[in-house]
Amino acid sequence: MNDEQLEQLALEYGQQLAFSIQSQPFGPDCEVFKICDKVFMLIGAYSGKLLVTIKCKPEKSLEYLELYPSISAGYHMNKKHWISIASGHEMTADLLQDLIQDSYDLVVAKLPVKTRKLLQQH
Repeated sequence: MNDEQLEQLALEYGQQLAFSIQSQPFGPDCEVFKICDKVFMLIGAYSGKLLVTIKCKPEKSLEYLELYPSISAGYHMNKKHWISIASGHEMTADLLQDLIQDSYDLVVAKLPVKTRKLLQQH
């Protein structure tokens, strides 16, 4: 997967998730996706390299760092809870979608119970 495909697929997946809000609070070079004001994905170029940065369970992030050369510790984020994804031959559309979905689910799971119930009703 090249940079253009990575960016396009990440944007598409982020926009498809229920109640996902896309914004550019850091300027036009960084797309931020949130649910209920909580970030679950950032897409932007840093030092000339496109990165998709997402939330991840700490134990899974260690596994991903070993398995996939395209995955690194979260750029400018908590390295324990965030990973950054670059383009690479081993990155597939299905893997990217699964990683973004996991990030979204992690953030939703941390929302207050009342908020989660409201989300589930729609």
